[in-house]
Amino acid sequence: MTITEERTMTVETDGTEMDEPTEQPLEPSPDTLDALFERLERMPVPEGYKVEIVEGTVFMSPQRAAHWETIADIYEQLRTRYPRKRVLSDVRIDFPGQLNGFACDVVALAEGWTRDAKGRYRYEDVEFVAEVISKGTAVNDYGPKKTAYALAEVPVYVIADPYIGRCRIFTDPQGGEYKSDLRLAYGKPIDLTGTVVGLTFTTDDFPKD
Repeated sequence: MTITEERTMTVETDGTEMDEPTEQPLEPSPDTLDALFERLERMPVPEGYKVEIVEGTVFMSPQRAAHWETIADIYEQLRTRYPRKRVLSDVRIDFPGQLNGFACDVVALAEGWTRDAKGRYRYEDVEFVAEVISKGTAVNDYGPKKTAYALAEVPVYVIADPYIGRCRIFTDPQGGEYKSDLRLAYGKPIDLTGTVVGLTFTTDDFPKD
């Protein structure tokens, strides 16, 4: 298993300088996500940190105020159409790829969703994902996580970036990639009425960091 800590080393991601996580190998990776998460449950995780596994690497990232406010805003807007039980935040969902157990910032589930044999949410039922950029994990949101969402054929994937005040909206997943990629500055509406989501999000109150 590999666990990351943040250190200051700038990388270019979507026009923004981000901190690249430092990876420190601990032991050889177990064979399954369940084994990885079982080990994580026995480890001390600082309060207020989001924990997920991306391609076998454990990432821990703190939630800043702007991060949480954006998640809450998206959640509240989704709730105008989705029942409470179909909107999730920071809940484990396993996605296609090698050892991908994500804790997505916001997820909306399709009507008629079901749990798998282990009682977990299924990626097949996800019809909307939003991720709010954190400095140490931005490369995941634009890279392996985007690929995993496309492979899972998640119809709509939105990235909110408080560091540059811009959203990326990915739709039309085909063959492991999104065919549509729209960039909108904060303050511009995100019109998803032509998708399964059926909503227009306002971004006027999305905070910058």
